[in-house]
Amino acid sequence: MADNCCSSAEEPVAIENNNGCCHSNVEKDSTKEVVSCCSKNEETLNINATPIKGEKVEYRIHGMDCPSCALTIEKGLNRISYIQEAKVNYNTAKLQVVGTGALSLNSVESEVQKLGFTAKPLIQKRNIRTYDVVGMDCSSCAKSIENHLNKIPTVNEVAVNFSTGKMKIEHDNSVDDIVSEVSKLGYKASLNTNRNKSTDTLKNKEGYGFITFSGILLALGFIGSYSGVSSLMTTIIYAIAIVISGYKPVKSAYYAIKSRSLDMNVLMSAAAIGAALIGEWFEGATVVWLFALGNILQNRSVENTRKSIRNLMDLAPSEAWVRVGTELVKRPVEEVSVGQIIVIKPGDRIPLDGEIIQGETSVNQAPITGESIPVDKLIGDTVYAGSINESGSIETKVTKLVQDTSLSKIIHLVEEAQEQKAPTQSFIDKFASVYTPIVFVLALIVIVIPPLLGFGTWGEWVYKGLALLVVACPCALVISTPVAIVSAIGNAAKNGVLIKGGAFLEKAGAINAIAFDKTGTLTEGKPKVSEIEAIGISEDELVSIAYTLEDYSTHPIAKTIVRYAKDHGVQANSGELFKNIVGKGVQATINGVVHYAGNIKLFEDLRVSLDDVRNKVEKIQNQGKTVVIIGTEQEIMGIISVADSIRSTTVKALDGLKQVGVNQLIMLTGDNKGTAKMISNETNVNRYFAELLPEDKVGAIKQLQKEGHKVAMVGDGINDAPALATADLGIAMGGAGTDTAMETADIVLMADNLEKLPHTMKLSKKALTIIKQNIWFSLIVKFVALILIFPGWLTLWMAVLSDTGAALIVIINAIRLLKFK
Repeated sequence: MADNCCSSAEEPVAIENNNGCCHSNVEKDSTKEVVSCCSKNEETLNINATPIKGEKVEYRIHGMDCPSCALTIEKGLNRISYIQEAKVNYNTAKLQVVGTGALSLNSVESEVQKLGFTAKPLIQKRNIRTYDVVGMDCSSCAKSIENHLNKIPTVNEVAVNFSTGKMKIEHDNSVDDIVSEVSKLGYKASLNTNRNKSTDTLKNKEGYGFITFSGILLALGFIGSYSGVSSLMTTIIYAIAIVISGYKPVKSAYYAIKSRSLDMNVLMSAAAIGAALIGEWFEGATVVWLFALGNILQNRSVENTRKSIRNLMDLAPSEAWVRVGTELVKRPVEEVSVGQIIVIKPGDRIPLDGEIIQGETSVNQAPITGESIPVDKLIGDTVYAGSINESGSIETKVTKLVQDTSLSKIIHLVEEAQEQKAPTQSFIDKFASVYTPIVFVLALIVIVIPPLLGFGTWGEWVYKGLALLVVACPCALVISTPVAIVSAIGNAAKNGVLIKGGAFLEKAGAINAIAFDKTGTLTEGKPKVSEIEAIGISEDELVSIAYTLEDYSTHPIAKTIVRYAKDHGVQANSGELFKNIVGKGVQATINGVVHYAGNIKLFEDLRVSLDDVRNKVEKIQNQGKTVVIIGTEQEIMGIISVADSIRSTTVKALDGLKQVGVNQLIMLTGDNKGTAKMISNETNVNRYFAELLPEDKVGAIKQLQKEGHKVAMVGDGINDAPALATADLGIAMGGAGTDTAMETADIVLMADNLEKLPHTMKLSKKALTIIKQNIWFSLIVKFVALILIFPGWLTLWMAVLSDTGAALIVIINAIRLLKFK
């Protein structure tokens, strides 16, 4: 959709108004829409408001799987008295509603829900800033930051994502104020801008000196207690160690309690202070030191997973050589506009998407598409920002601004994907939110009730209660899933595969059947001449006549024959009186004789004898090839057969899918059964559905689902959109440079082939395995620790070690996905 003031092809913001300079880029099942505008760092958020009478309000509809769903919603809403008009566009998944009076957004959402769909209003442009936050080591830290900032009057809305280390916040106060408030909790925030390198430099390094010093004090106190040093001196040493290591968690705990959060800082601080109060100074010092050390190690480990996205950001250079007249001028890429000419020298990275207007080269597109072999590029070919110019110097005309390049879209989509919670993660977070307060209350009961009833001393039960407080921290559990998902999505992106969220990563791991569109997916989608049989004349003469006949036709088969003739240096004859015969072929007069090229029906109508060629034609057609017969009204001069060739990577990719446990491979095609059978035999698919119209593919997907399969659909993201939406998982091919593919599917293969699909399915299954390993390991460690508390076998420092140690093991296990091949 065109725009008045922004160069973007995305959809305009919801409400029709006079400031319509904003475009929204919508994710599947998202309640939040990230906006790419003329002004940066803005988002469109869903809010409940009451638009005025007659104002048009737009909603995003989720759940429609065919155009009839759109009609159902329209009819349902148009019957309601307070709605003047309702229109649903299936292609854009948008609902436009005009109210007769003040229109309640909630009431429209409710009505749409009754019809079996979900509606989310797209209302207001807000100034949303994004910050990088360093120091969080589990999702409870993110929750504490959210709760604290939500209590500040100048903060309107805030969302902190632990997985990506990002905070999105709408605030009226200054950036410095926000940074200061976050620092009170013991974390570091910096405003994220385009090409912001702050996350690379913003490390939590000053804590290393303190942790080292307090560790030395802890060791000195321990040695001193066995070497005659007075107990007062060792106590003072332990107290200093507690203050040094415990300052940050206690400060964070104070603000967490203030904002009614029960995070691990609260639990650990309570345990350390409690240990000191009952005279267990060594235990208290050990608790805070191990906790601080664990935090540093966890932060370093989690940062490794976040680097996968920062490495993507660093791929494209920040400057470009722009041709201005006869001179070359180096300019920041943000200042380069569409249509300008840039020069890329051999060995340089390409700064912006463009079209080659001069020069030839080979380009390493691995950073974008994951292809291992450089691709030859000629004049007219597209090159992508972030790819590497391997050989020749080239000049390109810029086709996309820096914020619209394929690389920028990949980065944006991957970041959004990492921020989405997978079903498993959502469940774990809910479980932890219940588990922690329950164990916290249980710890208080353990501290108070037994000694009141005369079962042991206060000191004994306080100690056990403090150990229980430490065990209440669910850090390893809540970190088990997000780090694995971030690592897997980062790995996939590095290999040219976009997975749009943890939910789709989990779905991919459960897929046992994949349906493929044939043309352009299993095959090249570009027919080639496969066989020529001349009758009574030479092969070159036959091709020359065919070239003459087909040169004026726009049919794909005709173009294939013309291309073959040109490639083989065959010249066309002089022809005249060209005529297209609809559904049958073409004719032209050559050397005074009318010649024809077409199908067998054309020559049957001309009453030409077909006795010698009919069996040959049927045999060729049974092989899945298209036959073009060349002749006159008196005789057949020859046959040219044309076939779409199977991609070189198809058979290997399908075999790879079977090896990773995808048992059912299905081909969907509009071709006849003969062609379908031939292609299925060559590719080793299990079954095929032939002679399908686009809408019939949806029926085929539903049939497979009824048979009990978890079905993925692989297509080109355009005419396969209904089938992609119907399948349990939609996979689009050729995402590089194709906006539709990126927006339509749940997973996008950036290269225009299937070779990365087995890796994607294997990666998904591996991610699910690691997530399960992490969850079970975390639960078992907690369970064992709980059992060991009551006999008195679990000391405080062992409890901390079990928590931070388990968290580290879980993170290290998840990070393996970054290196998975």
